[in-house]
Amino acid sequence: MGASLQAPQGNPGGARRRKGRRHRPMAEINVTPFVDVMLVLLIIFMVAAPLLTVGVPVDLPKSEGSELKSESEPLTVTVDPQGKIFIQNAEIPLPDLQPKLSAITEARKGMDEAIFVRGDKSTNYGELMRVMGRIASAGYKHISLVTEIEEKR
Repeated sequence: MGASLQAPQGNPGGARRRKGRRHRPMAEINVTPFVDVMLVLLIIFMVAAPLLTVGVPVDLPKSEGSELKSESEPLTVTVDPQGKIFIQNAEIPLPDLQPKLSAITEARKGMDEAIFVRGDKSTNYGELMRVMGRIASAGYKHISLVTEIEEKR
């Protein structure tokens, strides 16, 4: 009882190939997924861009002046119409303003740094002066008031 096994001839690996149909690599790049991703990113950035505005929303007064240029992110103190005080975006009570600014100055290692004060145009002038007095007593010598650029008629 003997059985003879014969190996298939023509293809030593045992895989079957159809004659005339060979697999060729595709020479074109499918850009549709790339375009889809770009459109989604565009929509995300269009929605997120208005949310990236710096600071607390206040109605700044208008004046003629030049635009301030700063190499680093400026330290901003904002006084809103209700008299609330903010350092960058964090609300802080008036008595804590001077110690907080002194700590920020030590962390940034520089008293010579400019500080920007943003005050709503309906804010009480006396309140704004109290804030500026606390800033000056914290050691800041360069205090700038921020306004919007007035449109020329």
